[in-house]
Amino acid sequence: MGHAKDVAALSRIGFEQDASGSWRIAVPQSCNMAYDTVGVHVAQGRGHLCALIQEGSDGQVLSWTFSQLDQFSNQLAHALRAQGVGPGQPVGVHLGQSVETAVTHLALYKLGAIACTMSQLYGPDTLLHILRDTGLQWVVTAGRDAALARALQELGRPVQCITTAESSGSLAFWDLVSTGDTRFEAVQTRSQDPALLMYTSGSTGQPKGMLHAHRILSAYLPTVRMFYDLTMEREDAVYWTPADWAWVGGLLDLVLPAWAHARPVLAWGGRFDAHAAFDLMQRHRVTHSFMTPTALKRLAEVSRPRDRWDLKMAVVCTGGESLPGEVVRWCENDLGAVCNEFYGLTEFNHLVGNCKGLYPIRPGSMGKGYPGHSIQLVDEQGQPVGPGEVGEIVASLSDPTLFLGYWGQLGVPDALRLGGGLRTRDLARMDAEGYLWYQGRNDDLIKSAGYRIGPAEVEDALLKHPAVAEAAVVASPDPDRGSVVKAFIRLREGFDP
Repeated sequence: MGHAKDVAALSRIGFEQDASGSWRIAVPQSCNMAYDTVGVHVAQGRGHLCALIQEGSDGQVLSWTFSQLDQFSNQLAHALRAQGVGPGQPVGVHLGQSVETAVTHLALYKLGAIACTMSQLYGPDTLLHILRDTGLQWVVTAGRDAALARALQELGRPVQCITTAESSGSLAFWDLVSTGDTRFEAVQTRSQDPALLMYTSGSTGQPKGMLHAHRILSAYLPTVRMFYDLTMEREDAVYWTPADWAWVGGLLDLVLPAWAHARPVLAWGGRFDAHAAFDLMQRHRVTHSFMTPTALKRLAEVSRPRDRWDLKMAVVCTGGESLPGEVVRWCENDLGAVCNEFYGLTEFNHLVGNCKGLYPIRPGSMGKGYPGHSIQLVDEQGQPVGPGEVGEIVASLSDPTLFLGYWGQLGVPDALRLGGGLRTRDLARMDAEGYLWYQGRNDDLIKSAGYRIGPAEVEDALLKHPAVAEAAVVASPDPDRGSVVKAFIRLREGFDP
């Protein structure tokens, strides 16, 4: 990315170059995610633009402008302040893809409070853990959720519920919104002030609450523009993701960045399957999407979808697990869309990825190290490994997307440190052109007869067979070689075992 056109492109999307030629992501000293996504458009005369389209389970379609979201969130902010919500206090957001979710997030950011996302997919044990860990006093919920009701019952202390549905003993969401002043003077938040608390499960123990500051959106935007292939400002752009808005992929990789570019987001709470997704994308002329590799694999089981649906999809970005090369090829050949994979953690993100607009995609590769992020591959002692060798991906302790810390444990914990960097526990190798190839988690690597085998590469090879829909590879004990590769396979329709 040293050509003049590449330098110009990176400068245009928010990267800065220092005297040594290295790229950096500049984060302002003061920012607020409500203003940076919605308020700015109202202030600059774009409030009339569509911000949100919502299709209900009954097929009814509603839409709201940036001005409406701004006013609703002002009204809710007044109501929440009257309930005692203030700066630095966490409030649970137990909602799906909906206008209420959008309004709640914006109101909490304006108050300087912390939006604690609680997925509706969480069971009662996880919800109870979050309630206890945070000491939540308020939860905004859609109501009638058995898992949350059980968690609240077992908690043994009162929590004020604000519900979007009729429920005894709870405050009514839209009653609160309708009674508040449409003007609200937001708290002047600094970039380091906390804004977002997300609980993500690890391999062991209870989920940990990862706390991000208002600066996270500014730190994300330059690389988000890269994995949406430098096309976020397209006038016809419509954004949709099947990912839960309680997770990074849904909220920070699509909803908030789309609004930062004054583009509409589609909300849909339907059950995901390939045909329903294609129907939805056709109805609403979706052009940009974040999808998990699992969702993309489901779509890729449908060959030549453009023969059956009038699709406008231009860019699909994906992350969260390794993406097989065959799915990348399907995206480009069958879906007709660019597929840019990216990689990172909730704690620090967007370390590696693709951007076809700047460099070629190599199917099966994670991409290259993104500008503004410093990464290297190291061995178990934290020493750099050579080209082609497998090593753990580590990032810089000054990464711009670094979280504030775990809830109740601010700062970088020792478990995330390795050789002066931030450890990911993910293994990869780098080729001579700088592309990274995922090998698996450091505890998933298969060691067989002295060889180190990455399960992701074996899975990718299996998926090239036309009969294979999904493949999962694990180690199986072997008395002679220590371990051998064992594969679990799901066949495509029409193929017999």
